[in-house]
Amino acid sequence: MFALLRSVWEEPPPARAAARLWWDWALVAVLLLVAVLETVLRTDLSSRAGALAVTVVLLPLLLLRRSRPLVAVALAFGVAAVASLVFWGEPELNVTVFMLLFPFSLFRWGSGREAVIGLAIMLGKVGLSAALGFISVGEAGSGSAVLGTACAVGAAVRYRGRARARELDQVKLLERERLARDLHDTVAHHVSAMAIRAQAGLATAASRPEAATEALGLIESEASRALAEMRTMVRALRHNESADLAPSPTVADVALLASPGRPGPEVDVLIDGPVDDLPKSVGTAIYRLTQESVTNARRHARHATRIEVRVVVGDSSVHVRVSDDGDTGGNVVPGHGLIGMTERAELLGGSCEAGPDPGRGWTVTAVLPLAVGR
Repeated sequence: MFALLRSVWEEPPPARAAARLWWDWALVAVLLLVAVLETVLRTDLSSRAGALAVTVVLLPLLLLRRSRPLVAVALAFGVAAVASLVFWGEPELNVTVFMLLFPFSLFRWGSGREAVIGLAIMLGKVGLSAALGFISVGEAGSGSAVLGTACAVGAAVRYRGRARARELDQVKLLERERLARDLHDTVAHHVSAMAIRAQAGLATAASRPEAATEALGLIESEASRALAEMRTMVRALRHNESADLAPSPTVADVALLASPGRPGPEVDVLIDGPVDDLPKSVGTAIYRLTQESVTNARRHARHATRIEVRVVVGDSSVHVRVSDDGDTGGNVVPGHGLIGMTERAELLGGSCEAGPDPGRGWTVTAVLPLAVGR
């Protein structure tokens, strides 16, 4: 039990969002307008000016609820307690229901010790109101239950966000493992080429002395390309284990995604430009991106009849575009596949975007630079 309490107390705060967003200011403005209207329209208020003044003091504290959740809770419930003593009663405006945002934010954005201290402050305020007779024991119990519900919702959102972050990290890790496999194949390809060149130079050195110089030049070129690709792919990789690895796919394998005569949407593949000299890491990335995009279109594009794959090789970059004519159903939430594609493209210095087309259909576009292997 002591260990559990200690773990709660030492719980670190999550990565917090921006301290204030535009809708925070909009929320404060809307609530202030509602408070003014309620003050003017209600006839059962004992102190209109007092009730409005308390609300006006409490509303700006909403702007602190992400960056300083404990401070916001302490000030909000402290002001409410002082107001109860001054006006000898609880806040009368219904708009003060926004006070539930403070316990929610405390358990969503605060650390473990902040949550414990803030919970004690909130329960202390409820206990003070009950002791002074402002609320009954039953009302104190129901009020505590409502506060507890707000805290529980905040904690649930907090841990759901943490679980989502772990899922994203796992997807990125898997993509980096695939990049490690591709790195193995890239290095093996270039090293094999250098070994062959060196053997050829040694074999012909006696009869053609200049062959050694030619071999050294070719070896230097292969080594430079291998090092350039390695630096690009290793930037974000921390672990790389040797294994019996299957050959990495290339741009030539993209053509195999075409599906003339197969069930399901027709996949039309068009590759434009020289692909023989593409860096191996770029070629593998193009195949991974197109394969994932085609797979997603087959699975999720309802009523799709055609999937177009276009790969255009330019002077400095490769442009990839995969589009379908299916019905997306308004679902634009990025899945793990898209996250993995974006991660791979960014690791190579490129970009990857996806989204619905006007009307119907879904398009994935990616741009990968060629400088990595030049």
